[in-house]
Amino acid sequence: MSLIFILTILIVIGALAFDFINGFHDTANAIATSVSTKALKPRHAILLAAVMNFIGAMTFTGVAKSISKDIVDPFTLHNGSVVILAAILSAIIWNLVTWYFGIPSSSSHAIIGSIAGAAIAAEGFAALNYSGFLKILEALILSPILAFVVGYIVYSIFKVVFKNFNLTKTNRSFRYIQIGTAALQSYSHGTNDAQKSMGIITMALIANNILPHNAEVPLWVQISCAIAMGLGTSIGGWKIIKTVGGKIMKIRPINGVAADLTGAAIIFGATYIHLPVSTTHVISSGILGVGSAHRIKGVKWDTAQRMIITWVITLPISALLASVLYFLLNLIF
Repeated sequence: MSLIFILTILIVIGALAFDFINGFHDTANAIATSVSTKALKPRHAILLAAVMNFIGAMTFTGVAKSISKDIVDPFTLHNGSVVILAAILSAIIWNLVTWYFGIPSSSSHAIIGSIAGAAIAAEGFAALNYSGFLKILEALILSPILAFVVGYIVYSIFKVVFKNFNLTKTNRSFRYIQIGTAALQSYSHGTNDAQKSMGIITMALIANNILPHNAEVPLWVQISCAIAMGLGTSIGGWKIIKTVGGKIMKIRPINGVAADLTGAAIIFGATYIHLPVSTTHVISSGILGVGSAHRIKGVKWDTAQRMIITWVITLPISALLASVLYFLLNLIF
């Protein structure tokens, strides 16, 4: 059995493990508001999210292509399989650390930073595809800001439209609507986040000449990544749910619907133009925007500050960790 084949198998296993972890790490964000308002029981919310994530993952492949080609060119990488394996392990470690402490960090930041860091360790800064990498960075930076603004606007509109409605009846009605918006947000999460692992596996297959340069994402890769994310979602991410669903602001059903619609709209928009975004930070920023429009003093800004710090440090830390792992793996392989 050749070393290249062994590395490819390890990358596929690692990418599916990353997708599984992503399922209980990031998908918790998609259902956090509906669980916190009791629109859905936790078990039902997780089952709904798992199904919708699977469907979403099977729907698009544009983001996977961006991950596999826009950060680095797999064909130019020296020891490309080791680079990709180091990136996966780095992203998995960071995801597990932040999950353990209940911090809603970004799997997208982790994997993108890790790919860049491992590639730089292998080939220097010239390894990066700067036009594609900067485009992805712009999307990662701008999407939470846009989500905050859209969340603020959406809830401001809700306040005007429903100002003369009975609050109790309105919240009861919105609790039913939240079931639909939670499903929509889970679906949008699958369309963007599951594709990151698809992109990693496709990158490895291209780098090892198993697939041609312009190959589409194979169907078996789509199905396996969708299943891995669905299974991960079914495990649940209670630490993250508690942070997003209650530690940012006290969420009522009408707030939850506004936040869900905001998150789904931004994520769908990014998927449509083939850009990976942090679903974690989009959803959390949408909640912050809604909370600011509702009552700015009701937002727990200390939690928001901790999330922003994690948002900023994830890229450099994951890049550094991936570069260290690359040198260690290079000694083995």
